[in-house]
Amino acid sequence: MADRSAQGLKAALSVLHEEADALAQLFATFEAADGRLLVDRALDLLHGATGRVIVTGMGKSGHIARKIAATMASTGTPAQFVHPAEASHGDMGMITSADAVLALSNSGETAELNDLIAYSRRWRIPLIGITSRGKSTLGNAADVTLALPPTGEAGALGLAPTSSTTMMLALGDALALGLLERKGFSVEDFHQLHPGGKLGQRLLRVADLMHRGGEVPLIDKAAPMSQALIEMSSKTFGCVGAIDAQGALVGIVTDGDLRRHMGADLLGQAVEAVMTAKPLTVTATVLAAEAVRIMNERQITTLFVVDGDKPVGIIRLHDCLRAGVA
Repeated sequence: MADRSAQGLKAALSVLHEEADALAQLFATFEAADGRLLVDRALDLLHGATGRVIVTGMGKSGHIARKIAATMASTGTPAQFVHPAEASHGDMGMITSADAVLALSNSGETAELNDLIAYSRRWRIPLIGITSRGKSTLGNAADVTLALPPTGEAGALGLAPTSSTTMMLALGDALALGLLERKGFSVEDFHQLHPGGKLGQRLLRVADLMHRGGEVPLIDKAAPMSQALIEMSSKTFGCVGAIDAQGALVGIVTDGDLRRHMGADLLGQAVEAVMTAKPLTVTATVLAAEAVRIMNERQITTLFVVDGDKPVGIIRLHDCLRAGVA
């Protein structure tokens, strides 16, 4: 039993080594001048499609194709997986002349792809093939053929799709992120497509969480503290922003300021006599995570949001934490 465990571990590590070597060979293939030209042509065809990128493949190649389509869609390239067998039974109608097809087949002779290949040729739909055999049916038919280097599959038997699917996946990622750069896809664009989960939380901005308009506690700096206390109590942020005659934020009154100025004449004093001048602020475009960092470092729980020197909102640490920003 111990011998089998040791052999299993050795085999597992060997697969990692073989697949890493396959990726190194893949890079060498497409980093060379001819390979770079092929990738550039493939990107031209995919970027030029005014519709979607249709990604297709059978079996294990089909699973990789689904992932590539999902990666493209999430990085700004509209994409859809179409099952090649289903395409022959009506799903071909999902593919239009505005699309481009990215077809995956290790052998390049996958029978289920034949109708889809023929359809793309009939309607002049750009076809990019990823295959281990450049002289195959797929390789010969494609406008651009990205031929994988002949590495063989990983493992003792060398039969199960391993190295080939790893290379397909990496090449699909390379195309997706190459298209991302060509399209000028930004962090803001990425956030629009990933509003949920950890990615969405990491990319939330202050503008997404701040309180606005009548919710923002503000008082004229010349007003008496009796009015400031009413504003603080009604808005429940534990502070009030002091503004000048031009509406610029010039100070903040917090619970701490109240304790420091506690006395019989507190309510009659002007706000500017009690406030802390030049409060910390953020802009609405700052990542919420950055606002959290500032509040944690300064041990405060609120920040006013400004546009120039004018207050346009207020954000609380509690709001950020509730949204999953940490």
